[in-house]
Amino acid sequence: VQLQASGGGLVQPGGSLRLSCAASGFTLDYYTIAWFRQAPGKEREWVSSRRSGDGRTYWADSVKGRFADSRDNAKKMVYLQMNSLKPEDTAVYYCAAGPRPIISALHLMGSYSYWGHGTQVTVSS
Repeated sequence: VQLQASGGGLVQPGGSLRLSCAASGFTLDYYTIAWFRQAPGKEREWVSSRRSGDGRTYWADSVKGRFADSRDNAKKMVYLQMNSLKPEDTAVYYCAAGPRPIISALHLMGSYSYWGHGTQVTVSS
């Protein structure tokens, strides 16, 4: 089982980036995919989760309305479109997969069994 995030980079405030998460070794359809991020000196924080059952995405308040997600189960790819980026969005972003955690547990790292290596996103002028 592998997850690999990519697509990070340096972007100016107000800019956009799209992160990709490639999954292999498991059936993506059956898993909730989450994005977390970790800024320097801070704890890893939850960004979003797209549930495998109803396909609904839940968002952290800090990114709601600016970020969007999509997934292609056939290609085993998940995407995080980040718009209107702010310096405080600077972090290493991780994708993770978990076997259908309940809604109240979507934001918890322990709900996800598989994690990929992160990709650095830097928002700076």
